[in-house]
Parts: sequence; structure tokens; C-alpha cells
Amino acid sequence: MGSLEGLHTDFHVLEDCRPDDTSLPAFMVSKPRGFLPRMDPIVSLPPEFDVLESILQRMPIKTLSGEPGLLAQSKLGDVVVEELPDLTHFVDKYKDNLPLMNALYRDYSFLASAYLLEPCHERFMRGETYGLARPVLPAKIARPIARCAELCGFQPFMEYAGSYALFNYRLEDPAKGLEYSNLRLIRAFEHGLDPSSSEAGFVLVHVDMVKNSGPLVTGVMDVLEASHAVARTNTSSAPSGPLERRRALNAGLSTILHALQRINATMETMWGRSRPASYTSFRTFIFGITSQSMFPNGVVYEGVGEGEPQSFRGESGANDSMIPLMDSLLQIPMPDTPLTEILRDFRKYRPSNHREFLAFVKDRSEGAGIKAFALAKGKSATGEGVEEDEEMELVLESRRLWLLILNQVRDFRWRHWCFGKEYILKRTSHPTATGGSPIVTWLPNQLQAVLAEMENIYEGVGGDENSHLSKDCREVIDLVRRQKEMLKKEVEKYCEERGVPAS
Repeated sequence: MGSLEGLHTDFHVLEDCRPDDTSLPAFMVSKPRGFLPRMDPIVSLPPEFDVLESILQRMPIKTLSGEPGLLAQSKLGDVVVEELPDLTHFVDKYKDNLPLMNALYRDYSFLASAYLLEPCHERFMRGETYGLARPVLPAKIARPIARCAELCGFQPFMEYAGSYALFNYRLEDPAKGLEYSNLRLIRAFEHGLDPSSSEAGFVLVHVDMVKNSGPLVTGVMDVLEASHAVARTNTSSAPSGPLERRRALNAGLSTILHALQRINATMETMWGRSRPASYTSFRTFIFGITSQSMFPNGVVYEGVGEGEPQSFRGESGANDSMIPLMDSLLQIPMPDTPLTEILRDFRKYRPSNHREFLAFVKDRSEGAGIKAFALAKGKSATGEGVEEDEEMELVLESRRLWLLILNQVRDFRWRHWCFGKEYILKRTSHPTATGGSPIVTWLPNQLQAVLAEMENIYEGVGGDENSHLSKDCREVIDLVRRQKEMLKKEVEKYCEERGVPAS
């Protein structure tokens, strides 16, 4: 095991979410709720924001009443100009209430994206290309969203966690909690206020997935505790011997595995709850500015800074923290490519507490040598005693769990690639995803890295020559080898069709 000296050892994962504490940010990693906000999102704004509320309720293509909204009539831009005042001074009135700031950030980001991209949606629905978006965000939107973003630690543009998904649900019946059937959207662009719509399904399945991240965080912390015990055997609360440490590690890995299995099972429900053919009709509004043809010169935020054009990435499920947490813990090596640089850039578009946690886990995992300890590559059965045999059995279980966790990461990323094919590649020729990454090659960049890591680890612990590896591990590697070839052919096919390089 490596040394923990000089590593970040003071990150505090909440045991008590303190949902009534308005002095804390809405997003803080916790064991009960994982990467969900500490409390359910704020739905109602203070009365000073009634005008904003009115516009947002009238904004969707289909409003809650079922009537056509402002976006359906291409009237949002005019209404913003005519009705909305600059409410920045009221933002400052409530600045010490950080969950409320998060709600205002959510609402202004919805309005900002709808305002900027309204002309693109109108053209797209006529069967035309997106064309150009509005290049200027009026001060009455730009100033308050910039202030809310500053107070909350977000970018002043729509983000996945802080706005579009994880702070955008409400409970129809608070007594029923986070059951999927009890979830509703607070804000929407298209038909999302109808819980049976594809827009609602797209967002709420993400919420339903992240609902399972509490055990994921708990398992990661248990693994870190086990590794800490290995490095500091004099810690009074730590397991005292190698067998106890190994058992503690395996227990944590098992918790992670079961959490990922639930997350992947929930992810699979996306197919039925958000229809692939419906995605592109609301997708227009979640595009960002960076690398998008709709914003060739960025966006000027009136009244903010020096007036220079701004550029931000759009909302993307890639900004979720669950799989990046696994990348950090498992030390999955990513290729040194421009596509990986985009992956790193996405880190800026997460809640600051999430970013700090992922960096902490990466630091601890690498510094404490968790991967090397878990896999114990140089160790093999010797038959030199009962304790030696028991330790080897525990090592084999560590290897099995590690590979099966990687398999869940593979499963997640493979399904994400399948979503990309069915929801996007088969339905639009637009070359970039909402976050500004290349639509064909970016997801395979990470998926290929996981497939390669699984093969390397399997071979490193004996591979096909090791009869001690369980049958499920061998079946997993057979699947990995098939998918590796399949992915290569699919990427080549789509790249050839679209005239883009395959790497």
C-alpha cells in the first residue's frame, strides 16, 4: 500500500443531510442521498419573483393546463423584453439562502436557454437546420443568472445537476418520497410538465438513477477506510490484521457493485420512459454555446463583466458524478487525446462539492494504492496453511468484485453509447452533442478505455490461464472482447457516413 502522507484526508461526507439548513449549498455529497441535493428542490419562489414565475409557467410548448405556451408560438423573446424586469437586487436580498439561490439559478438558466435557442427550435420544427441562436442575453436575464451562479458555484449557463435534472423535480405526494411514479418536473421546455412525456422521462430517469448513489458513496468511503487501515495499522478504529482489512475492502466493493447494478437497471428504463423518436424535439434547448454552430461568436451577457462574448458547454448527462466517481476510485486510465481533454473540461460543470469529492477519491485511491492492494497481482495460492488459503480466497473475491464493478461501468457506458445511436445518430446529422463533444467519437473514447482496462486486469491476474477466477468473470471478458470489435466497427461506420475522422 502507498503512503497517505500529503493526501487530502479531510473531505466530509454528510451523514446527516441537514435539509433545513439554508446556509449550506444544496449539493453536498452525503451517504443518505449520494449526489442528490441535501433536500428536495425548492419549487416556489419568493413573491418578488412572481413575474419570472409567470413567464416560466407560460413558457413550455405545452403548459401544465395543456394549452400551447410561449415557445409553441415563438413569443418568448418578445415577452421577456416586454414583461421581465431586472431582479438582481432581489437575488441579493436572499443571497444567504443557498438552496433558494440554487432554485433561482435553475429558473434563470431555463429562461436563458429558452430565450437564446428559441429561433433554432422554430427552424428545427420546420425541418430546417438550427441556424443561428440569439447572440445576446439581455441584462435582465444575464445579471441575475450570473449572480446566482456566483453564489452557488455554478457556471452561468444550464448545468445537469444544479439546474436541468437533479434540482428540477418535485414530489407529487411528499409521503411517497422518491418513488418514480411520484416524481414531477418543476420546469420544462416542451411537454415535460406531463409526467408521461418523453421530456419528463428523460429527466426523471436520471433522478431515479442518482437516487441510488447513496450506497455508492457509502461503499466508496468504506473502501477508502479499508485502505486507510492498511496504511495506518495503528488506527484504533481500523481492522487490525490483513484478513480483517481484506474483508472490509470486499464488503465495500460489494456495496459498490450492488449500487451500480441498481443504477444500471434504472438506466435501462429510459427506453420505455423517454421515446427515442421524441428526443430531438426538446433537445434543442439543452445545447450549450461551446463548439456549437448556433453560436459562432459566443454569447454576450449584457451588463456582466466587460461585455466580451461568453462560451459555456451545454447540459449533459456526462456531467453526472456517479461514473466519474468510479473512474477515480478504480483508477481507469484514459487515453491522452483531445476527447479526454473534453472529459476533463466537463468537470467544471458539476457542483463544487462534487468536484472536490471526486478529486479527493482519486487522490486517496492513487496515493493509498487501492488498486494494487485489491488485485494483489503477484499473489497466488501456496497451500502453506489455513490462514494463507483463507487470505487467497479473499484476494480472489477482491479481484472478482473489482472486475464485476468495472463491468458495471462498461455496462453503463455501453448503454450510453446505445442511447447515442438510437436517440441521436439515427435522427440528426448535427455533429456535436449538447455538451459540445463530437457526437460519434466522444462516448467511445471512454468506453474503449474501460474495455481495455478490463482486459488488462483480467490478463494481469492470470486471465484464461487462471482456473481460480470465477465463471462470471470469464463470461464478462468474453463479452468485453466481442464488444470491443463491435464498437470499432460501429465507430468506423458512423465516421464514414458522416465524413469525420475515427480518432
